[in-house]
Amino acid sequence: MLFSLCKGEDKVMQPSGDVPAAEGDSVTLNCTFETSDSYPYLFWYKQQRNGSPELILQCVTGSGQNSPKFPTDRFGAELKDKSVPLKIQKLELSDSAVYYCLWRIASGEQLGFIC
Repeated sequence: MLFSLCKGEDKVMQPSGDVPAAEGDSVTLNCTFETSDSYPYLFWYKQQRNGSPELILQCVTGSGQNSPKFPTDRFGAELKDKSVPLKIQKLELSDSAVYYCLWRIASGEQLGFIC
């Protein structure tokens, strides 16, 4: 099932549901988007139960820029075409959370989804 939030022709899509994995594994969380914006700003956030969302990284073009709490050897994303998948490596129990893919358009509004 895909969810989307639209403004005109712009939208971001992220598959819903759990992603089963074991400690030490790697997972990729998918996020695709459609926009006429030449330089979309895309963000990945992590939210643990009863916690506030934490910024993992942001992408403008090419590779993402990580927040200090999320090391590049474990968390990474690369903006390719209309996709910005988040790869998490060497999974830890603390990685169990809700992950959001958000996209900020030129006006500063954010659109996004839960996976």
